[in-house]
Amino acid sequence: MDTAYTLDEYLDLVDENDTVIGKKKRSEVYAENLSNFRVVNAFVVNAKGELWIPRRTADKHIFPLCLDMSMGGHVTHGETYGDALKREMQEELNIDTDKVPCRFLGHLTPQKDGVSAHENVYEIRMDETPQYNKRDFIESFWLTPKALFERISRGEKTKRDLPKLVKIFYGEQ
Repeated sequence: MDTAYTLDEYLDLVDENDTVIGKKKRSEVYAENLSNFRVVNAFVVNAKGELWIPRRTADKHIFPLCLDMSMGGHVTHGETYGDALKREMQEELNIDTDKVPCRFLGHLTPQKDGVSAHENVYEIRMDETPQYNKRDFIESFWLTPKALFERISRGEKTKRDLPKLVKIFYGEQ
């Protein structure tokens, strides 16, 4: 079972300007199909321009066995995007963001960009495969955007925002 989900932490709710207006339990946010919460996502990119794309474990509460961003996680109540990035990078990929430079790619919103939440997206440049958490991912691939979209066109399932983020920040080639 997805341990983080069972903890049912509180998430900050935000308005269209990303200003905190309240909080709800994660389970309530998903049960009510809300999009006014915050997440962080990151892509690990190698020198060849390939994205490190992992596959989620079968016991994930949402999007089991789907391809995912290199790292993704919720910004919990009271956290900043930066705090969540640091925590999630350590938990999922065993990467210390104090030792590996992270580049901010952009901020996306459900209203303007059609994504599932308010998102800060980052990039880490490295050629080594991350030492990922086996409770989060079961396998991974180094893929160009074009190769990823070819897999998707052949029916490969992905986390909902993955194709959108790749297209926005890396194009389709």
